[in-house]
Amino acid sequence: MIDRTQQLAPPPQAAPLRVRPAAGRSLVLLVVFVCAACGLVYELELVALASYLIGDSVTQASVVLSVMVFAMGVGSLLAKRLRCRAAVGFGLLELSLALIGGCSALVLYASFAWGGGSRLVLVSFSLIIGVLIGAELPLLMSLIQRVSRRDRDVEGTVADLFAVDYVGALVGGLAFPFLLLPWLGRLTSGLLTGAVNAVVGGLLVLCLFRHDLTRRSRLWLLVANAAVLAVLGTATVLVDDFERAARRAVYGDRVRVALETDVQEVVLTGGPGGPLDLFLDGRLWVSEGDERRYHEALVHPAMRGPHTRVLIIGGGDGLAAREVLRYRGAASVTVAELDPVVVRLARTDPALTALNRHAYRDPRVRVVTGDAFGWLRSARSEPVWDVVIVDLPEPGTTRSAKFYSQEFYGLLGGALADGGRLVVHAGPSGTRPRTYWTVEATLRAAGFRATAYRADGGLSRLAAGPEREGRATMTAPCDWGFLLAAHASAPRLGLDSGAPPLTSLTPGRLAADARETALTRVPALAPSTLVHPRYEN
Repeated sequence: MIDRTQQLAPPPQAAPLRVRPAAGRSLVLLVVFVCAACGLVYELELVALASYLIGDSVTQASVVLSVMVFAMGVGSLLAKRLRCRAAVGFGLLELSLALIGGCSALVLYASFAWGGGSRLVLVSFSLIIGVLIGAELPLLMSLIQRVSRRDRDVEGTVADLFAVDYVGALVGGLAFPFLLLPWLGRLTSGLLTGAVNAVVGGLLVLCLFRHDLTRRSRLWLLVANAAVLAVLGTATVLVDDFERAARRAVYGDRVRVALETDVQEVVLTGGPGGPLDLFLDGRLWVSEGDERRYHEALVHPAMRGPHTRVLIIGGGDGLAAREVLRYRGAASVTVAELDPVVVRLARTDPALTALNRHAYRDPRVRVVTGDAFGWLRSARSEPVWDVVIVDLPEPGTTRSAKFYSQEFYGLLGGALADGGRLVVHAGPSGTRPRTYWTVEATLRAAGFRATAYRADGGLSRLAAGPEREGRATMTAPCDWGFLLAAHASAPRLGLDSGAPPLTSLTPGRLAADARETALTRVPALAPSTLVHPRYEN
């Protein structure tokens, strides 16, 4: 994007152009437009992939954008040395930007899959791409002077450059989420953007400013363009093979299903005949080996009391619904899931349907797909629920943070029947006590009284990492923390008299886990709100 600090300098002496000034000016402005669009796509590519690989979209966006803006200023200063040979300098600059920017997402993903870390790579690419983008403007200003050397309206030329740059950034910013990502995916989008960048930059220099270059420079620039396009084209052809190899490196050799939805990446490994794991955006969400302990602890304490109408927020895998449906008194179960692809898999995948006992075939189950926050705000005609189960990833500074806010719990409070209970998965109380007890403070601020408990012996549902040569593994044993809440007073932990047989949950175990959880309390925490999320990363 354009750096406002640049000013037009006297045009350098160069060979006369064999094109009318108006046509040449339009071509240069067209290149400004394309370069601005490509530059913003590179930025958004890095932000999107870093948020997926590392997590915490707020932090990753801040790191990428701040580093790139700083680097753009550095690039503007460094470009002064190239302005005496603006044409060849711009040609080489665009080739470098096309190759590095186009391959940045590919290399970032590879560093995560095989190297286990990607933060240093993210910062490095942000810095390099920012320097290259920042160097574009001084050179483009020199080039537009070549075609507008008789134009004395300096301010008008600057205004045109700014206007075209901003419009290009707008187009690139809108094209990335609405066209490139849905149609091409993260990796192919970057490669295609790089190819466009190389073609446009090469055409401008080799056609419009070819007489500013020596014959040898033109030949080398042509060969370099062909080489860069060959690299990008080859990478595009092989990108599917690369993704499969990277998935095997991250998730192991048991990948059965890998889908890129409008919401997240969904990966199923193992089963049928082997243990099933479900990953959402690279983070383990369901592990067949221990999911029953998690879901029994999440669901059954909340079912003590009236449970005719039950609402499950999240839980698209159908496993929480499986536990609820074991109660004969559960007449209506509503599952509000953001990603319809997860629900579709839970309905159709043989291993997952076997695990959830075909929960979605039960006529008592109704599915609502979409954002639960917006749905609750608009669902004024919905009945109130006796039990609300929030089965979502643990809170953090991510898109799930709003579902752990005071405002969201206020909506749930209005949806509960008299004597109704709300249970929330709040993350591990042992390893992240501050986050866990912030959820409790937020529930109190929303008018609830909560009882804290946990299920021990699970494995942390965190991102797949390099613990075993980059393969997706669970992290060290920890606990799953829960909060059981109601309006009038904190509910007593226990099991309903009509509870089905359970494999890992007993009233005595619940009481012991509650006592251990209380020892982790962090006092005097402020509640988390939409405008002030307080969960640690």
